[in-house]
Amino acid sequence: MTFNDIFKSSFLDRIDAVPPLDAAIALALACALGLFIVLIYKKTSTNVMHSTSFEATLVALTLITTLVILAVSSNVLLSLGMVGALSIVRFRTPVKEPMDIVFLFWCIAVGIVLAAGLLFLAVTGCIVIGIVLLVFANTRTMDRPFMLVVRCSGDSVDVAEQAISSLVASNTKAHVLKAKSHSAAGADQGALDLTYEVRLKDGETAFVAAVCAIEGVTDANLVSYNGDYLG
Repeated sequence: MTFNDIFKSSFLDRIDAVPPLDAAIALALACALGLFIVLIYKKTSTNVMHSTSFEATLVALTLITTLVILAVSSNVLLSLGMVGALSIVRFRTPVKEPMDIVFLFWCIAVGIVLAAGLLFLAVTGCIVIGIVLLVFANTRTMDRPFMLVVRCSGDSVDVAEQAISSLVASNTKAHVLKAKSHSAAGADQGALDLTYEVRLKDGETAFVAAVCAIEGVTDANLVSYNGDYLG
């Protein structure tokens, strides 16, 4: 061992393990595709208010995954150490929407593919996935379910129930009676509550006024929901 070997830095020997141009191209594309994923998220999300922190997370996750895979691909020993380091990380943040998990995995997949140098696959895959999600999102919006809650009272609740059922059947594309309850005591004795799950014809909601006009009906409410809750 010579004097120069003592002060030789292995850290400096690996400074060019990943070509700077390759790293810059991969990170730039990761940022662009991350922004594209955020755009698709905004277009397909059912929430009126978008979480800016989650949108920033999508872009950052794409960049971080690309950076990690670039480092791992340059050194086998580093890859083993990275696996051990990441295995101690525990994520406790609950994910409320199942589609949010899809977007998170999408960002991770894009980062891995970009760092592997498969640029064409990353760009083409993002475009195809984005188109598929947009198609399904538009289909879901056109076929969104609603809950129709009707309250009847008086001596003619049975007649009113039949009239409501006929009116709902003729003015909706599909309907299911989800709940039916009678009040047996108290101030609401004899009242009838009906809950229908309905799918509208071309988004037409004017029939709710006709339901309210039925004799014996006191209230009629049409509420949109995402179809994931149990009735």
